[in-house]
Amino acid sequence: MTLLASLPRLSLAQQLVLLALLPAIAATLGAITVLTRQHLASVNDLMRANGQTVALQVAALAQAPLTQMDRRALLRTAQSGSTQPHVQRVQIWTDDGEIVADARSPAAAGRTEGLQVVAPVVNEEGKAHGKVMVEISLDAVQRAKNNVWFNVVVVLASSLIGVGLAGWWAARRISAPIRELGEAVDRLGAGKDASVKVQGTAEVQRLQHGFNDAARALVESQRLLQSRIGQATAELASKNAQLEVASQAKTRLLAAASHDLRQPLHALTLFSDGLANNETDPVKLQRIAHIKECVDSLDRLFSELLNLSQLDAGVLQPQWIDFPLDRLFDEISRNFRAVAEHQNLRLVVRKTDLWVRSDYVMLSRILNNLVSNSLRHTQEGGLLIGARRRGKGVRIDVWDTGIGIAQQHQQRVFEEFYQIDAQRSGRGARGMGLGLATVQRLARLLNTRVELSSVPRKGTVVRVLVRGAAAAETVPLQAVTPGGPEAEASLAGVRILVIDDERTILEGLQVVLSNWGADVLAAQSREEALALADHWDRPPDVVVSDLLLREGDNGLDVLAALERHPRGIGVATARLLVTGETKPDRLREVASAGVAVLYKPVSPRVLRQAIAAQLAALAQANP
Repeated sequence: MTLLASLPRLSLAQQLVLLALLPAIAATLGAITVLTRQHLASVNDLMRANGQTVALQVAALAQAPLTQMDRRALLRTAQSGSTQPHVQRVQIWTDDGEIVADARSPAAAGRTEGLQVVAPVVNEEGKAHGKVMVEISLDAVQRAKNNVWFNVVVVLASSLIGVGLAGWWAARRISAPIRELGEAVDRLGAGKDASVKVQGTAEVQRLQHGFNDAARALVESQRLLQSRIGQATAELASKNAQLEVASQAKTRLLAAASHDLRQPLHALTLFSDGLANNETDPVKLQRIAHIKECVDSLDRLFSELLNLSQLDAGVLQPQWIDFPLDRLFDEISRNFRAVAEHQNLRLVVRKTDLWVRSDYVMLSRILNNLVSNSLRHTQEGGLLIGARRRGKGVRIDVWDTGIGIAQQHQQRVFEEFYQIDAQRSGRGARGMGLGLATVQRLARLLNTRVELSSVPRKGTVVRVLVRGAAAAETVPLQAVTPGGPEAEASLAGVRILVIDDERTILEGLQVVLSNWGADVLAAQSREEALALADHWDRPPDVVVSDLLLREGDNGLDVLAALERHPRGIGVATARLLVTGETKPDRLREVASAGVAVLYKPVSPRVLRQAIAAQLAALAQANP
């Protein structure tokens, strides 16, 4: 069994040699066994015959002395028989078994018992009246055996060497073409020339011819395949280039359209707030409220584009802090409770004492997008927001009783611009299909994942897994949220320089800021801003500038020019950029400038909070 198990590990030549040796060994051993037995039997018979002859001779000589019982003569007779070759002992017995003579050969000392031959002693009357026992030494037989075994070893070794050499020669002759074929297969796999020389027996030559034909066909197929792969690669590269050009064109189109549309939308936001100021007519207030609702809807659509552009530009980086999750839940409740009640929905935000480690703003945007999306697609029932610990993490669940999502759409809803059927929500508020895509990208930035499960017409649950944190002392709200104070800050007496190339936006800012009590200076270009600096009695407290101005100028360069002006702005002046730009390169430029930025359209409340936050930060830095 061991030999059979090891056969697969032997080479073909070794197996062929072994195949030749095994029958040769068996045949040689069989022949030697038969011949050895015959030879040893012949030697044994010869020794027995020799002993019988000596016994008969001694019996003939012992006839007269035994009759006369002449013991001396009998002893001499026995001694004369013991001197014969191979005889080691001679005994003469009477007919009643008495030993009357016993002679040993001097060379028989210490030898074992040998082959005993008995011959009768016959008197003159022909009757046996005694016996002669001759003991023949078996040394000759033993020497014959030793000689036989020596000859067996010599013959067997010679036979094996001869058969082995012959088998090895035959095996090499048979296995060499096969080995060459194996090496040719390796070369074929490496794409090299794999043809083999046709030689050997007829069967091997046929195999070599077939291999050469197959190798040539395979090489030709490989060349054809490589040619097709090259063509497909070139076509794919061309299509990828076209897709890249189309993607860039789409990005530029969206960015340009977004910027151009944000300008009037920003102005509309400012004017709608100005209309509501000091207005008491209920009819006008209701119309103004409708205008604000439309503006808010447009703002939401543009915010989705802006969020996606910021993620594409890579300007968002997580700011890791530990904070109580309940604080974020309270903010969500304040932001959406009124919206839920307006839609006759119930919003339940469960209290929790869990702390998490995350970016407050990014996690807030994730949950705000999820809640806003659920409210948009829920017609009755409501929403439930809760959290529970899962190992070292915290799982936040957003449940709704909305229209649900079919199984085939549950993965695709996280793709950009993918929408199922917005009309099924019954709300009439159609988004751009970017909310969940933004959620997914923000989750990746936070090294977490978002899981969704839904049953059509029963509801949806979205789970967000975040890292848990140990509870710490309560920190102020502004330490973890960048929104600044909640109370409306007073801007009475604050001098604000507003720079924007759009006349409508400039007028809207003047109206809004003046209503808040600020002293407003307005400029549409760098030249107008520097001209104002030539004559003002003191620099403004805040400069609010658009990023993109006329003739390729931008707000960052205008701020730098005002800093270089002899009577311009200095460290005591706060700076704030307002832009509707969504191009990734522009967003990266703004993010690296170190100046606070607001993205159009900016609601008056956000603008007021941002100005107050910049003044507070400036006062703290320069007490």
